[in-house]
This record gives sequence, structure tokens and C-alpha cells, in this order.
Amino acid sequence: MNGLFVVFLLIYLMTLITNLLIFFLILTDYNLHNPMYFFLSNLAFLDMSYSSASGPRMLYDLVTKKRSITLPACIAQIFFFLCFATTEFLLLSAMSYDRYVAICHPLRYTQIMSWRVCSHLALVIWIFGFIYSLAHILCLLRLSFCGPNAIHNFFCDLPHLFQISCTDPTLNIVLIFTLGSSVVIVAFLFLFLPYVRIFSTVLQIKGRTGKLKAFSTCTSHLLVVFTFYSSLIFIYFIPTSSNMFSVNKLFSVQYALINPLLNPLIYSLRNADLKAALLRALSRLKKKHLKLDLDTN
Repeated sequence: MNGLFVVFLLIYLMTLITNLLIFFLILTDYNLHNPMYFFLSNLAFLDMSYSSASGPRMLYDLVTKKRSITLPACIAQIFFFLCFATTEFLLLSAMSYDRYVAICHPLRYTQIMSWRVCSHLALVIWIFGFIYSLAHILCLLRLSFCGPNAIHNFFCDLPHLFQISCTDPTLNIVLIFTLGSSVVIVAFLFLFLPYVRIFSTVLQIKGRTGKLKAFSTCTSHLLVVFTFYSSLIFIYFIPTSSNMFSVNKLFSVQYALINPLLNPLIYSLRNADLKAALLRALSRLKKKHLKLDLDTN
């Protein structure tokens, strides 16, 4: 069996399992029903979604060795991938604001980050991700392809379709750099400006324990942001030449498969509340199993 197929399959299955675990722990554990974990459950769902936009097809191509896809299927893959990835990109900014309110305005946290505010914010982010992706797809439909239609990647993505297009893709590239850059700049400001206030507030906290607790809730988020931003910028905002195909493939795989796996690991390994929720869930399963044993005897 193809060694690359086995590696990608294990990564994809681990991504689904870890993100599903986090999603259902937050959904079923009352102690995790707060704004921070509401956004984290959205992040877990998005990680499963955008890895599934490319992962299954990639695995299918590796195991069958056909490695071909129709143009409508390729465009559909790009649409869902862009939609979920853009939504996650904006969600990370919302999570930054949530951390700012929690640390800088703890007494007003539940008032500012009410369930109504959180749900509306998440809805707006999801709608914008859909519209942003749709704009790129509508612009992509103007292109024609007359061969050779060979994509130097494991899955379909905008930059690779531009390279094999018979139509001038300048308008599409301009759309990426104008609309994409605008979204990146706005999201970046909403992402990192709150951390200026967060760090200044944390430094004023007396006692090492309080500072470490505040920083621990931020470092996980910042690690996820760094891995997401680095691959995103390299793929969409750095021009790809013929001698950069291998490096671009590596970042594409990191963006599509590795990042969705790293996110739950980063949050779960550094989060005491999630660990406690997992222990409570295991305890409930154990009690249920013992009860079933008693009933059968």
C-alpha cells in the first residue's frame, strides 16, 4: 500500500477523532458552556470541515492512483475549502477579542460576551466566509482551461488553477491581493491589537500564578494563529514559481491536513478544563458500563 496514503490517512483520522472529541466534550459538559469554549467548538467543527474538503479526495487519488478530477468537482473543492478556511481565519480574531474581554474586563465578561453576542458574531463570521468564497468562485468561472491540465499539488487550489488557465488570470490575482489583503489586515488588527491590552494588563497582575494562568489561555491561541497564518500567507500571497512547487506542496499539506490536527492537540494538551471534562466523560461511561453489568447479572 502507498506509504503516503497510510500517513495521510492516519493524519486525517486523528484530525477527525481529536476534533470530534473536543466538539462533543464542549457540547455535553455543562462546565464548558461559556463563550471561550463556544468559539473553540466552532474551531473544532471548522477543522473537521476544511480538512474534509480536501482530505478524502486526496486519499482516494493516492489509493486508486487515478489522480484526476473533473473541473466542477475541483471548483466545488476550492469553494468549500476557502469557505471553511476563511471562516476559521475570522474566528481566530473573535477568539482574540474573547480573551481580551476575559482578562481586561473580567467583571463584565458575561455581560459583554453574552450568548446572544457570541451566536450573532459566529453567524456573521460564517456568512462572510461563504460570501468571500463565493466571490472567488464566481471570478474563477470566467477562466477557461485548454491543457495541459496538470496541477502540481495534492488537491485543487486557486493559485494552481491560475497557472494552467488559458485565460488571463490577472483579475483573479488582483481579487486575491485586494479582497484577501483587506480581510487579512482587518483580521490581523482585530487579532493582535487586543493582545497589546492583554499583555499590559497581565504584566500588572500581582503574583506569578495569576500571570501564568492568564498567559496560558493566550499562548494556545497564539500558537494556532501562528501555524495558520504562516501557511496561509505563503500559499496565497507569495508568488509561486516553477522551482517552488515542492515547497508550496509542503505548505498546502500543512494548511489542509496538519493544522487541523495541531489545533486540538495544542488546546487539549494545555487546557486543564478540557482534561477535566474528558475525565468526567470517561467516569460517566464507566458508571454506565457498570450499571449495565449489574442489570445483566
